[in-house]
Amino acid sequence: MIHETWTTKETLKTVTCVHTDAKKFKVSGVLTPGKTYEVKNETEEFYFIVDNTGKVAGYFKEYFSNA
Repeated sequence: MIHETWTTKETLKTVTCVHTDAKKFKVSGVLTPGKTYEVKNETEEFYFIVDNTGKVAGYFKEYFSNA
C-alpha cells in the first residue's frame, strides 16, 4: 500500500498554508497559516502533506499556495 511509505518518501515540493477557513471541516488544529509543508503526494484536488501532527494527511489545494 503506497500510503504506508509516504512519510519516508522524497518530498515532491513545498507549499505554504494561506488560510484555515474550512467550509466543512476543522483544519485549524492541524494546519498553521504561513507555515510551509512538504508535499508527499498530489492529486487534482488534494495535497498529501505532513501536517502539524507529524502524519501524512490530504487537504484541499485551496488552503495552500506554492512556496
